[in-house]
Amino acid sequence: MTAPLRGLRVVESTSYVAGPLAGMTLAQLGAEVIRIDPIKGASDAGRWPLSRNGTSLFWAGLNKGVKSIGVDLSSPAGQEVATALITAPGDDAGLFVDNTVGRACFAYEHLRARRADLVHVHIQGYPDDSPAMDYAVNPRFGVPMLTRPLDTDRPVNHVLPAWDIATGQLAVSGLLAGLRRRSVDGRGSRIDLALADVAAAHVAHLGWLAEVAERGQDRPRLGNHLFGAFGVDFVCGDGGRVIAVAITRQQWRDLVRVTCTEAVFAALASVHGADFSVEGERFENRSLIEAVLAPWFARHTVPEVIAAAKGTRVMIGEFRSVSEVVSSYRSGAESAVLTEIDQPGFGPMLTATSPLRWDTDYAATAPAPRFGDDTEWALTELLGLSAHEIAVLVDNGTVHPGTSRTRPTPERRDLHATV
Repeated sequence: MTAPLRGLRVVESTSYVAGPLAGMTLAQLGAEVIRIDPIKGASDAGRWPLSRNGTSLFWAGLNKGVKSIGVDLSSPAGQEVATALITAPGDDAGLFVDNTVGRACFAYEHLRARRADLVHVHIQGYPDDSPAMDYAVNPRFGVPMLTRPLDTDRPVNHVLPAWDIATGQLAVSGLLAGLRRRSVDGRGSRIDLALADVAAAHVAHLGWLAEVAERGQDRPRLGNHLFGAFGVDFVCGDGGRVIAVAITRQQWRDLVRVTCTEAVFAALASVHGADFSVEGERFENRSLIEAVLAPWFARHTVPEVIAAAKGTRVMIGEFRSVSEVVSSYRSGAESAVLTEIDQPGFGPMLTATSPLRWDTDYAATAPAPRFGDDTEWALTELLGLSAHEIAVLVDNGTVHPGTSRTRPTPERRDLHATV
């Protein structure tokens, strides 16, 4: 595959989910992505889940295919290294993504003074730069109150960082839009993107806020019922559980046919004056539909249910544990987007490549870097420093030479300015 972003150079200084996801996504599309890590390592470099030897599987999974340099961002020399890398010349350079707070060397106006056409995406928690994370933002916009079970008043927050994921992808869109603008009129861009704004916007996009604004009250709790259509989970004969969803008319017709309940629903439609072919009416009669379908699912095992739905438009989703997904991957039954790579410091690691397929193929994926292993390369190839100048920076603690490299010893002579 010809990587569509090959030749682009993006510098990033990010941590946790949204920022690293943006960098990894760009790298998987072929861009050369260079992480500027603090001299002691990234703040999320040890985040769980961990391997048995203490390697962060979280960090390794979200930083595949990028490069890492370690820089002392508290020192003037380190700040100059970072600034020089971000504002390096080239039509395909001058692209920066960060989610840092309080680092003057990463401020847009500071960087713009060195490169006027800089495209800078700054990921924030809130628009005022106050901190936020997905698990705290999600309840702020009411989502857990929609998903909690019917038998408890305690809200259930999600474990999937949905807003972080959306923010990371929007950061990629913003960066590429800024690059497009620069190619048209030569102007740079300051692009600020707040996690809280992403959550608020998407809750609004889905009509959830407009619904309450019009009706003057919150939607009732629905448990696992799909709002506005028919979809709910069923216990199968082997104790497993599936969810059955019928949104379209064809899905509904196939669900009724597969479960042999056509006659029952025809009679119920006549008695209740309901048209079950209409999505909204299926939702309004969801408890009745569930009661009619439940005995069929109880008589069949999960494999039998899945087999019966095969070749139809009925959407059946089996509830599986993560360990069951891993077992399925090892048996060769999962999507080819999942793959194993040789991750330095860990060994074979089950992860994924980009879900984008180019000409029907998934792209290969590369492992995450070891901290600082690309420092020497970046200083040599991008900034043109000599081995001696790099050795001085390492000796002064300005840059980190990489965990797998031998610390160089500089010549003993005074340099007025290395960078």
